[in-house]
Amino acid sequence: MADYDYDVLVIGAGPGGYVAAIRAAQLGLKTACAESRETLGGTCLNVGCIPSKAMLHASEYFDAAANGAMAKMGIKVTPELDLDTMHGQRRDAVKGLTGGIEFLFKKNKVTWLKGLATFEDAHTVSVGGQKATAKNIVIATGSSVTPLPGVTVDQKVVVDSTGALELPKVPEHMVVIGGGVIGLELGSVWRRLGARVTCVEFLDQILPGMDGEVRKEANKIFKKQGIEFKLGTKVTGVAVNGDQATLTLEPAKGGAAETLEADCVLVSIGRRPNTDGLGLDKIGLQVNQRGQIETDHDFRTKVDGVWAVGDVIPGPMLAHKAEDEGIAVAENIAGLTGIVNHDVIPSVVYTWPEIAGVGLTEEDAKAKYGEVKVGKFPMLANSRAKTNHEPDGFVKIVADARSDRVLGVWAIASVAGTMIAQAAQAMEFGATSEDIAYTCHAHPTHSEAIKEAAMAVTGKPIHI
Repeated sequence: MADYDYDVLVIGAGPGGYVAAIRAAQLGLKTACAESRETLGGTCLNVGCIPSKAMLHASEYFDAAANGAMAKMGIKVTPELDLDTMHGQRRDAVKGLTGGIEFLFKKNKVTWLKGLATFEDAHTVSVGGQKATAKNIVIATGSSVTPLPGVTVDQKVVVDSTGALELPKVPEHMVVIGGGVIGLELGSVWRRLGARVTCVEFLDQILPGMDGEVRKEANKIFKKQGIEFKLGTKVTGVAVNGDQATLTLEPAKGGAAETLEADCVLVSIGRRPNTDGLGLDKIGLQVNQRGQIETDHDFRTKVDGVWAVGDVIPGPMLAHKAEDEGIAVAENIAGLTGIVNHDVIPSVVYTWPEIAGVGLTEEDAKAKYGEVKVGKFPMLANSRAKTNHEPDGFVKIVADARSDRVLGVWAIASVAGTMIAQAAQAMEFGATSEDIAYTCHAHPTHSEAIKEAAMAVTGKPIHI
């Protein structure tokens, strides 16, 4: 047998890669992880999920103080925005968490190879001028922002999600190109801090992939909060002159063009897999039409000894999906059975209120199973939401009409992202709506809305 430097070498230290490396090391495999950033944690920890949540949370406090929510509860304040300090607490959160992964690497004896990794052959990579060999190589290189053809991101006037986290001042008018998760989250941060925000979406509704009723209701809520929407509209050009941008818009289905002026344009039309520069051609690995690396159920690629997880393979581009795959791939390499149930992966939009879903939309459930039963419960009728002045949203449960098995759960609520874990766990156990309905929920909690929605599936909710 060949003598390798490592049992496992992971390329990329984002949520998929660093978790795979730690789990592999825990299982007794000699492990290295190649990462070109100066800090570990990938997009998620450095410029994605974590810093955006720090800004979302801080901006919610500012909004509550500035727009009367605190006054309603008898707290009179006149807030003053200190944007530098707000950015500072964001950077502190990132520093603490990325440093935490470095500590975990040391604790688990994972070697950090600093630099970009490129394949020499199926068991050899070149990292920062050095060669390293491994019996197993895991590609976990993640994704990056999809560019908009003809639009240059300068990170000053035209920004991507990374630049939108670092704006030195609140824009007067921010135009968000794309009505998906990232655009709505970051657009809502700057809207709360005082910007006028216009969201331009090519499709006829925001949040593609989510349940239809949830998409419509979310759109209503965001409009009420002051975000302007131009749906069914495509951006055909962005011209920058000094510190101003002029956007040219056209109706997606044809029609007269219009222009829009802005001092900040956020391009957020999605993400694409990072495969450039990996040298996949040297190992005979092709990507599919979407630029992704195809794997089998165990996360093996078609090249023996080469595996792949996370955003670089098919499936939702979500940090928690990548983490679960990272654990599974390490366990499969170690000869155990690592499984990810891709039918039960929750997704969350961290706006205010939060929007979350797991499983099938009502539309997809009908297409797949024919007859379905749906139960809905409004947050307006939930006692905890009432006391917290959080009336927006609802919980919706979609169940198979014959077996009552839960096929999908969708929620708009202030803590929907936390609530959805219960739904995912129930679905993982194959729960029926009756199972959830007959599970005692603490009172008063937002989660009681899930119980009531489950009761509504069989037409017996109590509080509506």
